Amino acid sequence: MVADSRSPRDGRFIAQVGTYNPLTEPASVKLEEEEILNWLNNGAQPSDTVKNIFSKAGIMKKYHEAKYTK
Repeated sequence: MVADSRSPRDGRFIAQVGTYNPLTEPASVKLEEEEILNWLNNGAQPSDTVKNIFSKAGIMKKYHEAKYTK
């Protein structure tokens, strides 16, 4: 979910960019990579937990490569 940091935890969200289900073995993660990279490029700040999920999926690496190789 993409949400305004000033909103309550269970409040409104702006966009849904993926799903995470920790109850499956192994945990299932489905991410919309292009939309996530677009949000990150526009200044979105992921939480520590989300940053770890993005790192495992390789999204943070692609973000940093795109940002610093310009």
